[in-house]
Amino acid sequence: MDLDLRLVRYFVMVADELHFGRAAARLYISQPALSKQIRKLEDQLGVSLLVRDSRHVALTPRGKRFVDEARTLLAVAERMQREHQPDVLRIAHIFELDTSGVVADAFTAARKDIRLVERALDSVGQFHALLDGLLDVAIMRVTPRMLAEHPTGWRHRLLRLEPMRLVGRPTDPTRETASLHERPIEVFGDARGSGLYNAHGEYLTAFEGETGLAMRWLGTPGAFSHCLAALNRAEGQAFLLEFGSYADKYALAGVPVHRPAELRPHYPWSLAWRDERLPNAVSDFLDIAIETADHRGWRQFEPDDAARPWLPSDDPVTAEVTRSAVRPGPGSGGS
Repeated sequence: MDLDLRLVRYFVMVADELHFGRAAARLYISQPALSKQIRKLEDQLGVSLLVRDSRHVALTPRGKRFVDEARTLLAVAERMQREHQPDVLRIAHIFELDTSGVVADAFTAARKDIRLVERALDSVGQFHALLDGLLDVAIMRVTPRMLAEHPTGWRHRLLRLEPMRLVGRPTDPTRETASLHERPIEVFGDARGSGLYNAHGEYLTAFEGETGLAMRWLGTPGAFSHCLAALNRAEGQAFLLEFGSYADKYALAGVPVHRPAELRPHYPWSLAWRDERLPNAVSDFLDIAIETADHRGWRQFEPDDAARPWLPSDDPVTAEVTRSAVRPGPGSGGS
């Protein structure tokens, strides 16, 4: 029997999510196609790997054993491929946010002998691709769930604290700051229960919980052009809570951008890599990324005397930030 590694990779994704819809979204295939491929794998193996019904997906006893074997198999296959491609480094980007792009530019300028292979994946997708050996370095948000479910086998380090901004409507007047409580707050994110809830959604949920805000979740349009089109179509007065690097694009398009007046949320980006002997290209990428971050002041909160910085109270990067600079948001229980 010739085992199809693509089918094995699909199964690992379903095993991670225990939800065909979410797994299919991360694999960029349709749910029916994914279900068909998993059944094909089960037919090849002659065993049932999953128990499915209309409400949930669970691993069979054989499936639980096979998922560990599958991860090992995929890691070995990827390692064998990497050994024949010592001049290749694999990373991923999240939409058009600029953190990974800036680091990639700095790396390629310093290491012209290394070819970057770049993909588009969200934080959760990058994390699993990293563990499965499909990426060499991830640039993502590390979540408490990632650490709880995978406490070993990988490492991470803070790369950037990206300030968030309030984006107004195109006809709004220009001003430096705006209150979080002045208008409804909208977010381009997928809410809990949507089937596409991710690390960004967890961050926004924490912000809601610790500030008492009830935000409007608008889904994830993706590319900036789609976000801008959605903003231009929007009716009524509201602020859009956005990443600083996206806010710069809105400002260039003539849309007013404000700093939040009461507190300054920052989105934490981290480097992540497998806990193993690192190839020189990976070590160099990590060094160049941190040098770039320190040169740009990314690893510190944006200075502001009027408003305190904010991170989720349980965020894993808190220990890497100067503790005196991290003050809990309202309702977090901090003193």
